[in-house]
Amino acid sequence: MPDLLASFHRQIRLGVGEGSPRSERTWVDGLARVVSTDPQDPWAMVDCPNGLGADPDARIARERDHFVGLGLALEWKTYSYDEPADLGARLLAAGFAKEDDEALMLGELADLVGSLDLPPGVVVRPLRTTGDVRRVRELYHHVWGGSWGAADGGGGRDDEEPLPPGDPSECALLAEVGPDGPVVCAARVNLCPGTEFAGMWGGSTHPQWRRRGLFRALLSTRAQWAMDRGYRLARVDASPDSEPILAGLGLRRVATTTPYTFAAAAND
Repeated sequence: MPDLLASFHRQIRLGVGEGSPRSERTWVDGLARVVSTDPQDPWAMVDCPNGLGADPDARIARERDHFVGLGLALEWKTYSYDEPADLGARLLAAGFAKEDDEALMLGELADLVGSLDLPPGVVVRPLRTTGDVRRVRELYHHVWGGSWGAADGGGGRDDEEPLPPGDPSECALLAEVGPDGPVVCAARVNLCPGTEFAGMWGGSTHPQWRRRGLFRALLSTRAQWAMDRGYRLARVDASPDSEPILAGLGLRRVATTTPYTFAAAAND
């Protein structure tokens, strides 16, 4: 497993990096800056795979102030093997807020592929319309903060508008109850071109539909999609709920990843 972590560090953190097809990544004095290119979803992230050198506090302050100046909220994504060893404490001292720890889990995509044992009436498919996007956002709003269906209000004629062709390195899936019924699970997979890794992101299941095989079904579908495109390894930042499922399928926790966030300055 140390070899797998070394491959992840070399191919992802020092290579193509974190992020999504809707972001740009640049290197500044050994730090990786990732900034969203989607005006509807502005965000920024910093990763320091090379450490922070002789004056870590000054470098932390520089990144913080740079993104404050741009009016962007900043996430500093840390890993438990980062240098300096007290990086988290230094970020807190610089005004960042610690978010929940997650398990960095790595393993073979093939271990995640299995038969789809779905509850009656549930269908797994890619997102196709703006209405699909709205309903997935409603699910995320409910799972991560808010009430069921409260994110964007009801649908309208725009719900039937087809989504434009997506990036070929990304696939977003939903599980719905019947045609255009409620979305009860959603997730996406991002390929990392030039590496062996596919990242599994955003897996969320409605609380009333947990322990019914939906997370497992979307995991299998995403893994097969990535394998069909020549990828071998899976990367997941797992919550305490999903870590046991992934461990049971053969993925292993190789580190802990913790985001530290600094809010965007309020507009006057």
